[in-house]
Amino acid sequence: MSEFPSKVSTQTSTPAPGTPRSTLPGLRALRPDLRFLRSSLAALMLLEMVLGLLVWALVADTPYHPYPAYGWVMFVAVTLWLATIILFVLYFLQLHVKLYMVPWPLVLLIFNVSAAILYITGFITCSASVQSTSHRGSLSYNKRAAASFFACLVMIAYGASAFFSFQTWKGIGSNAATSQMTGTNYA
Repeated sequence: MSEFPSKVSTQTSTPAPGTPRSTLPGLRALRPDLRFLRSSLAALMLLEMVLGLLVWALVADTPYHPYPAYGWVMFVAVTLWLATIILFVLYFLQLHVKLYMVPWPLVLLIFNVSAAILYITGFITCSASVQSTSHRGSLSYNKRAAASFFACLVMIAYGASAFFSFQTWKGIGSNAATSQMTGTNYA
C-alpha cells in the first residue's frame, strides 16, 4: 500500500479575460424549446389564450358588476387564461423536464378536462345572461353576445386539448415509455 504523499499540489484556475460570467448559473438552463412552438399542444394553448383573452376582455368592457352571472364568467375566463399562460411558459422553457416527479401528461389531462367543464358552465351562463341583461342592438348586448361566441370556441379548444391530452396520457400513437421518460411528447 502506498503512503499518502507528503506534498500535494493544488492548482486553481480563473476564467480567461473577456469570458462572460453568469451571476445566476441556473438561468442558462432555461432555454426555449422551439420544437414545442411547432406542436399541436402549443397551437391549442395559444388559441385558448387568445380566445380566453377575448372572452374576459369583452365581458370586462361592459358594466357586468350588477349581474352576478358575469362575475362567474370573468372568474372562469381569467383564471383559466392565467393557468394556460403558466402551463405554456412551463413547457416553452422546458421546466416540465426539470420537474420530472410531476406526471405532466396526467396534469394536462386533468387541467384540460376541468377547463372544458368550467367553460361549458361559463358559456351557458354567459349565453343565458345576454338576453336578460341587455337590449338588442346595444353595444353591451353585442359585446356580451360576442363573449358568448368566443366562450363556445374556447370550450371547444379545451375539449380538443383534453382529447389530445388523453391520447398522450394513454400513449396512443407514440411510444408511451419514451414519452413518460422524456416528457416531451407534444403530439
